[in-house]
Amino acid sequence: MNQLALPEEILMKIDKPARYIGHEVNAVLKDPETVDIRFAMCFPDVYEIGMSHLGIQILYDMFNKRNDVWCERVYSPWVDLHQIMKEKNIPLFALESQDPVRSFDFLGITIQYEMCYTNILQILDLSQIPFDAKDRTWEDPIVIGGGPCTYNPEPLAEYFDLFYIGEGETSYAPLLDTYRECRKNGVSREEFLLQAASIPGIYAPMFYEPVYHEDGTISEMRTLADVPGCIKKVIVNDVSNTFYPEKPVVPYIKVTQDRVVLEIQRGCIRGCRFCQAGMVYRPVRERDVEMLKKYAHDMLKNTGHEEISLSSLSSSDYTKLGELVHYLIDEFGDHGINISLPSLRIDAFFLDIMEKVQDIRKSSLTFAPEAGSQRLRNVINKGLTEESILHGASLAFQGGWNKVKLYFMLGLPTETEEDMRGIMELSDQIARLYYELIPKEQRNGKIQITASTSFFIPKPFTPLQWATMFTAEEYMDKARFVNHAMHEQLNQKSIKYNWHEAHLSVLEGVLARGDRRVGKVIKKAYERGCLFDSWSDYFKNDQWLAAFAEEGVSVDFYTRRERTLDEVFPWDFIDVGVTKDFLKREWKHAMNAEVTPNCREACSGCGAKQFGGGVCYENQN
Repeated sequence: MNQLALPEEILMKIDKPARYIGHEVNAVLKDPETVDIRFAMCFPDVYEIGMSHLGIQILYDMFNKRNDVWCERVYSPWVDLHQIMKEKNIPLFALESQDPVRSFDFLGITIQYEMCYTNILQILDLSQIPFDAKDRTWEDPIVIGGGPCTYNPEPLAEYFDLFYIGEGETSYAPLLDTYRECRKNGVSREEFLLQAASIPGIYAPMFYEPVYHEDGTISEMRTLADVPGCIKKVIVNDVSNTFYPEKPVVPYIKVTQDRVVLEIQRGCIRGCRFCQAGMVYRPVRERDVEMLKKYAHDMLKNTGHEEISLSSLSSSDYTKLGELVHYLIDEFGDHGINISLPSLRIDAFFLDIMEKVQDIRKSSLTFAPEAGSQRLRNVINKGLTEESILHGASLAFQGGWNKVKLYFMLGLPTETEEDMRGIMELSDQIARLYYELIPKEQRNGKIQITASTSFFIPKPFTPLQWATMFTAEEYMDKARFVNHAMHEQLNQKSIKYNWHEAHLSVLEGVLARGDRRVGKVIKKAYERGCLFDSWSDYFKNDQWLAAFAEEGVSVDFYTRRERTLDEVFPWDFIDVGVTKDFLKREWKHAMNAEVTPNCREACSGCGAKQFGGGVCYENQN
């Protein structure tokens, strides 16, 4: 076993030292002398969160299948170790070898949510890698970003050498091959980045420059070298015959998702207008059910996990769901293996299955109406009627459930007081339904309803990307209005109401639709001590506001400003398949509260057909 990067006296001081020692079950160890490329794969959050991420497990397995590559893992040190590493000048290290990250060829950072942006700078800082890509040499790794936030990479553009736009199973092979050849031939770092920029899905920010109008909006994205003017995302059409980890790394400590994860499909047919994932992951591509059965066996055998979770944006839309779920129950149900079924619509099939796989006395059922009124659900194209919500609730109550979670958004475009009042009226209707439907002697106690509201955040490549946001105080006024309305309901004692942090939502809105000018604010916020911003205990809104003020960047410019349909967005040079014309049509449908059918009901001409596969071609002979 390699010598640990942290001495025992430090490990004994910090919380959960097992986060930092590596050598877990199924971790890959190689001799660094036998590989050409060393790749540090980073999730910029604490170990328990990062170890639960399927995407890194897939890439980790894919890279390590190559004889010339050794991929290792890196996570954000928690605040206690962060302080010690800064004080003692200890460089950040990879778990498997315990070697410094700066000695690697690549540092790959998955960017899953905007509130990890200061953690990305933490990773660079502790690794002793220059923040700005322009200041790096061959003594530093190539810093490459991937994940959903790369669909607007501009706030982070100055800190990354490359961004990978799309699914990792496609263009990494040519990128690594290009790197190996460039290093063998002694070419410059800039020349390698230029060659990389010609690989599909690879964006090298140093060769691009945004041009601004006088009002601060973008005129164009100018190219500074012979590189593509538009970066088109890359995807895997055949998701059944591609990389998937048979031996996922098993953590020493309990993590957020301590289970086998079967990704049953990619994409979503539903077309909710607020949902970025539903747009950028199009088209829907299903994994073969026989492949999933095989991986369920292999992964359980190789990990010792006692739960299988089916992963998808909308699992109910997987066409072989019934066959797969019944197989898993028949095959593993008697062996103490729990089956987890997230993202399912509440219908008779769901409840029949849930009765078999869960203890109904302990579990709660989740509905996501997203809006309190049918009109507003039509605005966001939720595809869920009040009748279907109440029908699902009645089936649940008849099946023995008495705990219900409801998720809504506040601040949606065209929202009125009537829409907000509908949140609590719907909650009360569901509570009333329980008492009307279930005789007193058959109840498992009182109905327990938890209604939660988040604040709507417009995201790139969604039909609502043109929407304005509200100030934090205006958001809190909305939450207070709903809270007051709750106390007017007949069944108020059965309903608990929660709401999110408003200041956090405003900041996320800036980072989601920001441009390169926001990058210097992120850096200033990190220098002011901002870290783990997605953790409410560590979010420092005052320091963020000070950073905006110090850099002369307006929050309202990114959140409150009206955007015209012809405005050039910071992310418009990226092609995700879904066209801007389609998004404009959907924005107009939203303003008229018009519903668009899902992909299996009718093709809406979104543009994803250009990829040549998936749901777009299901019914073609």
